[in-house]
Amino acid sequence: MIIAVSGKGGTGKTFVSSVLVTQLRKTFPDASILAVDADPDANLAFALGLEMSRSIGDVREQLLAEKDKLAPSVTKREWLDGKIFEITIEGPNCDLLIMGRPEGRGCYCSVNHLLRNIIDSAKDSYDHVVIDAEAGLEHLSRTTTRDVDKLVVVTDQSLNSLKTAYSIRKMSNDLELNVGKLFVVGNKIRDGQADLFLSKAQEMGLDIDAIVPFDDHVTELDLEGRPVASLKEESPAYMAVTKLGSSIFS
Repeated sequence: MIIAVSGKGGTGKTFVSSVLVTQLRKTFPDASILAVDADPDANLAFALGLEMSRSIGDVREQLLAEKDKLAPSVTKREWLDGKIFEITIEGPNCDLLIMGRPEGRGCYCSVNHLLRNIIDSAKDSYDHVVIDAEAGLEHLSRTTTRDVDKLVVVTDQSLNSLKTAYSIRKMSNDLELNVGKLFVVGNKIRDGQADLFLSKAQEMGLDIDAIVPFDDHVTELDLEGRPVASLKEESPAYMAVTKLGSSIFS
């Protein structure tokens, strides 16, 4: 199963991704799981309580510097596979790959191409893959998140994030990305504002599959510099995402 988590920046994609990874660990203890931080503003390692490592972007830069030094018996693909193995972070019941930032002044194309190939290969190496996608819509046009079983679109109470969620849903259909099922999640919804949020979403023709309440426990966790993995299971936000996860995994 490949799950991609998308949405506007700041809506809580990484929080949702990390809780889904944690729940996958518990639900399928014998399964192999790969978490992919495809957002250049990499935070998934911290959320999962893992140490940052070299990124796919670093490997790409190293290849550019050393491509003329490769042994004749080693293909570029073999070299890349070896380096990707080296930078894969091994955590408890979960591996992690970090996309990293682009080379030069902002071209993500080659790094995304590498990432796409890696995700395609991961289908044969892991039982489950969770992708914390780049914020916004670009990952869709670059087809980084094509051929996913479940696409989770995270929005908050802002109108702009709802518009982004609507656009992501529309583009996933228009671009024929072969998404198995799409879930839209309202995150950080404050007490007493769920009805207004749902009404605004309905006006836009956007069905909301889950509401994750604003949770002071999550805010405190962030301020204290502790990973999401240490969040107590009775946290309202944690419980809401795990309930969503039960639907996603079924």
